[in-house]
Amino acid sequence: MKVVLFIIALLSSLLFGSCNSEPTLQKYFVENTENKDFIALDISSNILNVDKTKLTVAQSEALHSFDKMNVLAFKLNEKNKAQFETERAKVNLILKDPKYQQLMKFGSGKQGASVSYVGTDDNINEFVFFANKNDAGFAVVRVLGKDMNPTNIMNMISVLKESKIDLEQLKPLQELIKK
Repeated sequence: MKVVLFIIALLSSLLFGSCNSEPTLQKYFVENTENKDFIALDISSNILNVDKTKLTVAQSEALHSFDKMNVLAFKLNEKNKAQFETERAKVNLILKDPKYQQLMKFGSGKQGASVSYVGTDDNINEFVFFANKNDAGFAVVRVLGKDMNPTNIMNMISVLKESKIDLEQLKPLQELIKK
């Protein structure tokens, strides 16, 4: 009986103790996907519309390492300025977590952009682009993949140059960009 109670206590502590209550970008995306002030998009690698038979081996490997992009954009208007400041602060706080290693940042804290990544230099799982503008809103883009590395990213740029991007998938963002 004591052994059974011990096992139940151990399993309970593992199940409930492993729940992480810290904010993450993934949780932030899930929480705000249905919010009327946000535009949420999931973009697959199919958006690139590339003839895979014309890719080099390196380009094919780069394309294979890319899974999808998640885009979450907050559209600023006269009624949601306070919420804009709150939401932008939440994203900044999440990106201060040491797991998000910042590659570059430009502009000021109130207006600008940053690029961060999750993983190691040779095995990147996620790139995060965060851009915000005081008079338009902000956008967070998560580029998800497997075994991405700097070489793959450079090769992916060459794939982008040859692609015929399906702009129909990006239509919801056009309104935000126009500002």
